[in-house]
Amino acid sequence: MDIELMLKVYPFFLEAAWVTILLSVLTAILGLTCGALGAAARLSRFAVLRFLGAAYVSVFRGTPALIQLFILYFGGPQIGIQLDAFEAGVIGLGINAGAYMTETIRGAIISIDKGQREAARTLGLSQWQTMYKTILPQAARLMVRPLGVNLNMLIKATALVAAISVVELTYTAQRYIGSTYKPFEMFLLAGILYMIIIYLTGRGVTWLDRKVQIT
Repeated sequence: MDIELMLKVYPFFLEAAWVTILLSVLTAILGLTCGALGAAARLSRFAVLRFLGAAYVSVFRGTPALIQLFILYFGGPQIGIQLDAFEAGVIGLGINAGAYMTETIRGAIISIDKGQREAARTLGLSQWQTMYKTILPQAARLMVRPLGVNLNMLIKATALVAAISVVELTYTAQRYIGSTYKPFEMFLLAGILYMIIIYLTGRGVTWLDRKVQIT
């Protein structure tokens, strides 16, 4: 193993790791937004919204994320959607992650006993107040860890954007393999940085879960 080479290229991999982190954060924000909207649609009393929510989940969970990225980045210009590689990566992965988060959020909400809703309505709370003050605080305790799993999957999925030339960890490893012919060292270095990012994210999710359980 060429440790000297790994130390030499490490600063460039660290720079790429910040791109991976930024991509993960922006994608997670978009994914949570799409997930919340998708869950609201799936739980709506309107059949059209329920159908649209179910279709969204079915399409984006039923097709590979890489294909979705290719359609958005390479096919988008044909229908007037001009995005650079980073923007396409954020939007493509965010919408895909949102489909999984939709079911996580919806599952947490529907797991709350119906008696809670009935009690809140009996006390004179509106449907919105019941959801905001009674259901969501309890559902939050149930959804933090599953959303944390979704987030870990999302961080690892950011490697897919290397296929559309976003200069993140995987793309950087591939680029240096071409000049060093050292695939083991380059992918090992990228893997170590992925593990650090995911470990720190997991610690953050654990802390948040404890805070939510206490409140």
